[in-house]
Amino acid sequence: MLLGIISDTHGLLRPEVAPALKGVDRILHLGDVGKASILDELAKIAPVTAIRGNVDHDGPCARLPKTEVALIENPPHAALYLYMLHDLKTLHLDPTAAKFAAVLHGHTHVPNFYTKKGVLYFNPGSCGPRRFDLPVTIGLLDIIHDRIEPRIVALL
Repeated sequence: MLLGIISDTHGLLRPEVAPALKGVDRILHLGDVGKASILDELAKIAPVTAIRGNVDHDGPCARLPKTEVALIENPPHAALYLYMLHDLKTLHLDPTAAKFAAVLHGHTHVPNFYTKKGVLYFNPGSCGPRRFDLPVTIGLLDIIHDRIEPRIVALL
């Protein structure tokens, strides 16, 4: 299974995003959507699960949940649970104790990933308006058996 992970679109869905997400089975948007129409466009590519970020305070995006648990069915292996939140600093649970395979977050616009106590922490960066000299990126998570292989994809 291949997951497309995006964050911080801030109302801009760049034309490079759709080709970069081609072939994904599901898209997870980690907040700061900016415009509900972005979720509609992403849904033309694959099913979308989205949460709200700190700029999503008006309109339909304000009704998105602050956090979400994405269940990834993985037969014949055990299902994987991915915890979604916008700002990692607001994480108020122990992902290891909760048995999450990954914590997916955005907010900083800085793409990165690392593993801590067996849990993947993944920030796809931002694919919206460029901020400072940070790259414009999305993330991909390839679920292979019971492993998650993370990738950051530069769009520009």
